[in-house]
Amino acid sequence: MNLFDLKGKTALVTGGNGGIGLGIARGLAQAGARVAIAGRNEAKNQAALKAIGAPAIAVSGDVNDAAAVKRMVTETVQAFGGLDILVANAGINIRKPPQDYALEEWHRIMDTNLTSVFACCQAAYPEMKRRGAGKIVTIGSMTSLFGFDVGPVYAASKGAVVQLTKSLAAAWAKDNIQVNSILPGFIDTDLTRNLRRNFPEAHDRVVNRTPARRWGDPADLAGTAVFFCSRASDFVTGTALPVDGGFSSSMF
Repeated sequence: MNLFDLKGKTALVTGGNGGIGLGIARGLAQAGARVAIAGRNEAKNQAALKAIGAPAIAVSGDVNDAAAVKRMVTETVQAFGGLDILVANAGINIRKPPQDYALEEWHRIMDTNLTSVFACCQAAYPEMKRRGAGKIVTIGSMTSLFGFDVGPVYAASKGAVVQLTKSLAAAWAKDNIQVNSILPGFIDTDLTRNLRRNFPEAHDRVVNRTPARRWGDPADLAGTAVFFCSRASDFVTGTALPVDGGFSSSMF
């Protein structure tokens, strides 16, 4: 299983202090990586470090602040001696019909879900190029594939993340940097719990459509992330892999 061994590797996970990001950060740590989690909430950062239970640090900052993004990378490199893996996970959503959005809300979602991903990848690139290799994982969504009537801006941002992933993969393959995207299905996190509070029918609709007959858990993303961040995926780049219990493969 040496192909999946991340010992000696350093990973930066944005939004790594909760939900999907924390599930991935724990998986990378369990595979041997040193992990830096980036988040704005210091209390959540400290709780996440305890949950990871491995060589890990928290770097505070807002992914919408270009200077903060560069600082996150710099602090990670200073702490661990380099950067081998970036998981660009941080994201937000505002659920409402398309006609009810303010343009400010459009910009806030697009800036967090798309522009910040690009900024993080740009910031990580020089260090990965210097080291002669790198792994970047972006986080898309089922809405990268399907429309979302009460989250159209989120869907637009996540569709664009996949196209950005493919473009970065094509551009940076010559530098031995692989860039891939994970498309989570409906995962049990704080964000989706809010969805189910506002739309009580959502829980059963998801379960009934998902062949696995359950919502996902953040830990369900860990194995895919380890694959994309390890030598096992050295000839895999520009892909978008659903981790969704079969949701995207089922008509009902």
